[in-house]
Amino acid sequence: MARTEPKKDVVIVGLGWTGSIAGIELAQEGLDIVALERGHDQNTVPNFEYPQQIDELKYGVRVKMMQKPSQQTLTVRRSGDETALPYRSLGSFLPGNGVGGAGTHWNGLNWRPMPEELRLRSYVTENWGEDIIPEGMTIGDYPVSYDELEPFFTQFEKVAGIAGKAGNLNGEIQEGGNPFEGWRSEEFPMPAHKPTFDSAKFGEAASAMGYHPFTASAGIASTSYTNPYGMQMGPCNFCGFCERFGCYQYSKSSPQTAILGALKQYPNFEYRTNSEVLKIETAPDGQTATGVTYWDEEAQEEVFQPADIVILSSYQLNNVHLMLLSGIGGPVYDPVTGEGVLGKNYAYQMNGGVSMFFEDEQFNPFVGHGANGIALDDFAINQNDFGALGFIGGSYWRSGTFNGQPIRSMRLPSGTPAWGAGWKEGIKKWYGHSMSIGSHGSHMAYANNHLDLDPTYTDRHGRPLMRMTFNWQDNDLRMNQYMKSKMEPLAASMNPDLMQSGFKGPGAQYDVRPYQTTHNTGGHIMSTNAREGSVNRYSQAWDKHNVFVMGAGNFVQNTQYNPTGLVGGLAYHTVNAIRTQYLSNPRPLV
Repeated sequence: MARTEPKKDVVIVGLGWTGSIAGIELAQEGLDIVALERGHDQNTVPNFEYPQQIDELKYGVRVKMMQKPSQQTLTVRRSGDETALPYRSLGSFLPGNGVGGAGTHWNGLNWRPMPEELRLRSYVTENWGEDIIPEGMTIGDYPVSYDELEPFFTQFEKVAGIAGKAGNLNGEIQEGGNPFEGWRSEEFPMPAHKPTFDSAKFGEAASAMGYHPFTASAGIASTSYTNPYGMQMGPCNFCGFCERFGCYQYSKSSPQTAILGALKQYPNFEYRTNSEVLKIETAPDGQTATGVTYWDEEAQEEVFQPADIVILSSYQLNNVHLMLLSGIGGPVYDPVTGEGVLGKNYAYQMNGGVSMFFEDEQFNPFVGHGANGIALDDFAINQNDFGALGFIGGSYWRSGTFNGQPIRSMRLPSGTPAWGAGWKEGIKKWYGHSMSIGSHGSHMAYANNHLDLDPTYTDRHGRPLMRMTFNWQDNDLRMNQYMKSKMEPLAASMNPDLMQSGFKGPGAQYDVRPYQTTHNTGGHIMSTNAREGSVNRYSQAWDKHNVFVMGAGNFVQNTQYNPTGLVGGLAYHTVNAIRTQYLSNPRPLV
């Protein structure tokens, strides 16, 4: 029998970005809160201290900050005709582990979605008609608009400490910013970073072709900064150890630098590490949750933590898995009938790029940061004529040194030997003499891409693993090839000695082995009613009104941008609804 802990007002599952946001905002209401984190505790000091954190082999190559597949994983297949197999070695995506979650090891790329992306189905049908949507594509509208979320995007940017230059300030286009972005009520909290040589070179070439380059926004401090919670950040020194690393400089936006130090000062908040939540428990009438059962790794026993409110704030894959195991979030989606909601609209990201090599130019690849670069949005969703182009979607482009790690930044021309004297000669010739342009594209939702429970494989607790059914679809591959056709002429205009492209082409199949992006979305999507999704506009479960679900699993389809900005904005929108509407009268808010 599980040990029972004293009841709390709120139990938070996972202490990353959204868990930290929920924790500090609700702690301000005087609620008695406990956060349960499956992984270990970690802080800037001592966990990310220099020089031990700057170990590329340990963290960059062997990904020691990530969730271990032996602890928790999922199975993967490309279609319902295949038998799913376990994801035993980290490759395509890298879920974080420990306090701070993926917010500790990300690159700091923080974007807002375009307004059109939050009402995508309506945008498409109003401009091109319903018939343009391919069979099997299940795109939809979010139940909340950009205008409603704008104050919460601003709030997250202030808390996280985002550097950049506004392109649309209250409807007025600003020089130096992104002219195609949604409106902003305020300028960025910190000024944009200065460009590195490669990004400046890209910006000049883009301007010469009539495009609209701008400095990418960054969750990397460009100056000293104190956020609304009193947390301080220091300016980045461009060490290049952002992605897959914690920041020793207090420069990268993370729960550690932005929230946790302030949150831990509240006597009504506590967090327990090495505490893996196994199931959300429900009341006999099925209308509410009563708390969660978790595994105490140190005591080696199950523990029941009762609570009035349950907030799921772990990584998207973990949230969906826990909901499937707990029977929360509506009936499980069936791709054959199209019925059910939980697990539907799993989406990813469609990326590509061009590498260029210059024998006589030195790019200093050891100087950079995770969100460094000049970007352009001339091929974004609100700039593309879907009817003429034959696809629905868009992409932003970016160029700049974001990985200063020597092992993982050795870009070599195709045909260079993979080892031996030829490999050494290639490194000698080309290290520091290359740059790249990346295309970061949207990914639509499809009937056949979904998540459910695996009938064969179980985890260490005897629970079924979650099963991912996912493959690339023609629409997104056509979009990727269009980006290739536009990017290659720009790259060629820069007169490289060598140039090579990497874009998925027609018929490409999803391969889980190479790293692509940790932007897993959907599965517990937002909707205007319980027939179409798992949570309402306030991220409140349709079937359990005291369960709130945070994160990218709420995405109806994936945007062309990195997800953190939308995740953070939705989190503040949710906790605002809890504070102003739910606490005084617990009930379904829609």
